[in-house]
Amino acid sequence: MIGADPPAFGVYVHWPFCLSKCPYCDFNSHVRHTAIDEPRFLRAFTAEIASMAARVPGRTVSSIFLGGGTPSLMQPTTVGTILDTIGKHWTVVPDVEVTLEANPTSVEATRFRGYRVAGVNRVSLGVQALDDGALKELGRLHTAREALDAVAIARSAFDRYSFDLIYARPRQTPQAWAGELKQAIAEAAEHLSLYHLTIEPDTPFHTLHAAGKLAVPDDDTSRALYDVTQDICNGAGLPAYEISNHARAGAECRHNLVYWRGHEYAGIGPGAHGRLDIDDRRHATMTEKRPEAWLMRVESLGHGLVTDDVLMSEERADEFLLMGLRLAEGIDPTRYTALAGRTLDPARIATLVAHGFVESNRDGCLRVTPAGFPVLDAVVADLAA
Repeated sequence: MIGADPPAFGVYVHWPFCLSKCPYCDFNSHVRHTAIDEPRFLRAFTAEIASMAARVPGRTVSSIFLGGGTPSLMQPTTVGTILDTIGKHWTVVPDVEVTLEANPTSVEATRFRGYRVAGVNRVSLGVQALDDGALKELGRLHTAREALDAVAIARSAFDRYSFDLIYARPRQTPQAWAGELKQAIAEAAEHLSLYHLTIEPDTPFHTLHAAGKLAVPDDDTSRALYDVTQDICNGAGLPAYEISNHARAGAECRHNLVYWRGHEYAGIGPGAHGRLDIDDRRHATMTEKRPEAWLMRVESLGHGLVTDDVLMSEERADEFLLMGLRLAEGIDPTRYTALAGRTLDPARIATLVAHGFVESNRDGCLRVTPAGFPVLDAVVADLAA
C-alpha cells in the first residue's frame, strides 16, 4: 500500500459557479450572468462548516479540497476565511494538504499568490487539452498557450500542482495523444489526472452523440488510447495510482485517497457529498444542489443538508469495494469482511485471478491488475455479486 493508512478526515468545499458550462460536464456547476453575492455565500459556508463540526466534533483534518465549479473565481480573502473557519472548528494537521481547483481562464499570478497566503498549498488546473481545436470543441474558454502559461504560474506559486487532461476525444488518434501526453508530462512536476471522455446523460455532448453528430473513438481505439496513456506515464515515472490519476511516488493527492480508501469526509457547499461516522454508523450526506436554494436553506437552518442516510453494512462494504479497487494498491479483504459481515467469494476471486484480472500482493491486499483495469466495472460487479 502507499505508506501507512491511518484514519483520515477530509473537508470538501464546493464553489458551484463557472464562467461557462462545458458540453461534457455533468458536475453541479452553474453560470450566472449577474454578480455573485460572494460575501453572502461566504457567510453560508462558514455557517455550514460550524453546523457540520457540531455533528462530528473532535476530528483532525488531514486534507481540504476546494472544488467546483471554478473555485478560483473566489477572492483569495474568501478562501482564507473558509480555511480559517475550518481551523476554528476542527483541529488541522500541520502538514495539511489544501487543494484548490482552477481554470486557466481564471489564473492570475497575483491571485495565486493570494491563495498561497490564504493557506492553499496545492492547485489542480483544468487544462483538459493542449490542442486548440480540441479545446474549442470541449467548450473551454482558454487556448493551449494560455493553459501552459497558467501551469507556469502554478509552478512559480506552489510546490505542488497538478492538471487534468481529457482523452478519447472525437477523432483523436493514439499517435496524436502520445505527442500531447508527452508535452503534458514535460510540464507536470508530480501529478496528472487523465480522464477518458465519458458521454454523460443530460449533457449537450449526450444530445449530439445521440443525434449522430458527435463521433467518439470506437472500443479498439479507446483501448489503444488507454494503453498509450499507461505506457508513456509508466515510462516517465508517473504510474497510475488510481485508474485516472498518475503521480510520482509520494505525490498522490491525499484528499482523493480519503475517498478511495473509504475514510470520513465532510461535504460543504451546494451539492456537496459527505461520509461521516456518527454513533458508529456511516452517514451518506448531500446538500441542496441549487446554489440559491442551498443559500436560503443554510440561512434558515444553519445547514444545506437534504440527504442524511445511514448506510447498511452491505452498502458500506460495496462502496469500499467500488472505491478501493480503483486504486493500484487495492483493498484489504479483512476490512471488507469487517464492514460486510461476510468474506468475498473465494471462487469468484479465483476465477478473476485465473483470467489475470486481479491478484493478491505479499501484504494480502487484493488489487486489480493492469489487464483488469480496462474492465474494472465488470470486475467490481463480479466481486460484489
